[in-house]
Amino acid sequence: MPDSPLRIDVVSAVPQLLGSVFEHSIVGRARERGLVDVVVHNLHDYATDRFKHIDDSPYGGGAGMILQCAPIFACIEELQRQRSYAEVIYLCPDGEVLNQRICNGLSLAGNLLLLAGHYKGIDERVRQTLITRELSIGDYVVSGGELPAAILVDAVVRLLPGAVGDAESVLEDSFMHGLLDAPHYTKPADFRGMTVPDVLRSGNHSHIKAWRHEQALEKTRRRRPDLLPPHEDAPAR
Repeated sequence: MPDSPLRIDVVSAVPQLLGSVFEHSIVGRARERGLVDVVVHNLHDYATDRFKHIDDSPYGGGAGMILQCAPIFACIEELQRQRSYAEVIYLCPDGEVLNQRICNGLSLAGNLLLLAGHYKGIDERVRQTLITRELSIGDYVVSGGELPAAILVDAVVRLLPGAVGDAESVLEDSFMHGLLDAPHYTKPADFRGMTVPDVLRSGNHSHIKAWRHEQALEKTRRRRPDLLPPHEDAPAR
């Protein structure tokens, strides 16, 4: 067990959405092994009125509700008094689009604090004062930042040494080398007349490595050509 596991705090207006997400699969096992400590905080606990309101209507009018400054400042500032964070990340539609490079960096960065947006958004003064990085999971809108936060936690935690039983499998994932992953097969070798490529059953590891690299290049060429130029002539990994 590491002396100082990675700590990830998630601040949410709807913490119930994250109740079981961090208790199972790779994240759950990493927590059990002491590799990471994931703590979810209910923003309503930091509300300043007896009704536990954390949102209000926007100045200037318009649809939707906005998360208020006071509860967010109270929560984040209390957490920052307890420990230092490499990043305070706001999950929002207009942030930098999350990719593997960002996840790789965050897995090495140290403690992380995630703020899940909700409703129409958060007061801009929070973004200007407390947030160090804004991330989006894509060019679409979901009901809140809880699911994006869960995706980010999963993507980061699985990179921690010891989180995945076969560490080599992580290194061969799509995007780790800028390419999509090659096709995979398992038993049986012949299923309804569909057979596994001979090279994968040859036992020749250099040929298998070259075949997988060519397949990864071809898949990337077909599905994500925007990823391809820097790797067009890259040697087999």
